[in-house]
Amino acid sequence: MTEQTPSDFRSSAIRAIRIERDAIDALEGRIDDQFTRACEVIMNCKGRVVVTGMGKSGHIGNKIAATLASTGTPSFFVHPGEASHGDMGMITPQDVVIAISNSGNTSEVITILPLIKRMGAPLISMTGNASSTLAREAVANLDVSVMVEACPLGLAPTSSTTATLVMGDALAVALLEARGFSAEDFAFSHPGGSLGRRLLLRVSDIMHTGDQIPVVNEGTSLSGALLEMSRKGLGMTTVVDQEGTLTGIFTDGDLRRTLDRSVDIHNTPINEVMTRNGKTIQADHLAAEALNIMEEMKINALPVTDDGGALIGAINMHDLLRAGVI
Repeated sequence: MTEQTPSDFRSSAIRAIRIERDAIDALEGRIDDQFTRACEVIMNCKGRVVVTGMGKSGHIGNKIAATLASTGTPSFFVHPGEASHGDMGMITPQDVVIAISNSGNTSEVITILPLIKRMGAPLISMTGNASSTLAREAVANLDVSVMVEACPLGLAPTSSTTATLVMGDALAVALLEARGFSAEDFAFSHPGGSLGRRLLLRVSDIMHTGDQIPVVNEGTSLSGALLEMSRKGLGMTTVVDQEGTLTGIFTDGDLRRTLDRSVDIHNTPINEVMTRNGKTIQADHLAAEALNIMEEMKINALPVTDDGGALIGAINMHDLLRAGVI
């Protein structure tokens, strides 16, 4: 073992990055008719995209399958070794198979080729050898060959796996755009993530309802309204008429402004100091919309009304925070 200096470590890392960057740059010239054909085959697929590969190619294949699945192309990974021992049953004639092999002659992948061809599932290959068995048998071969691996021994898959991964991303993005896949579609595949919560959660899912809503009738004294605010703890109270229609809102901010005017809190009716025609939101709107309104108006709570203006709920910034919308 030779003694390494900090400069040696940095030089090795930079050399690896440059080699892999060159491998990625070379891919631009390979977005050709073969790539277009692969996209068309997948777009016409009635089943799912099944990705397979051995060793490091399998690890990359797993990620490609996951990326496809999360961007609108139903996909999963099948290990070629397990496919020879029962998992071929996971593949149907309606599926498309993407087989990954740098050499194009990996024995575990080649073993299942006749079975794939026999059932009639279209085969797309990703190889570093356009003359290989796998490439010849495919309806489209995506060229992921590299001049040199970043590994100085030329043994560990490095540049080749990076190129394959990037080609897989290019394929997924091309399909995503062709399908018109939206951010909301993405959220349905990621309901546990922050994006999913922002795009899928509705006001109705987190709003306060029934007795939890801070509400007083017009004519209630300001002191009575303050008691309601304290009991419900949302930093505001709504004000309704006899029909239950929202007529105003009174917030902590309104209270500070009212006290500056030396108003008699026991004898002043709430409708004289409340804010009329304030911002509201409906229950079927996205919680993210409520957040946008609050941030834009610099307020911390919103009444929730129905189409007729009747009060049906309330929501505040803390509700959005607890729900992970913020």
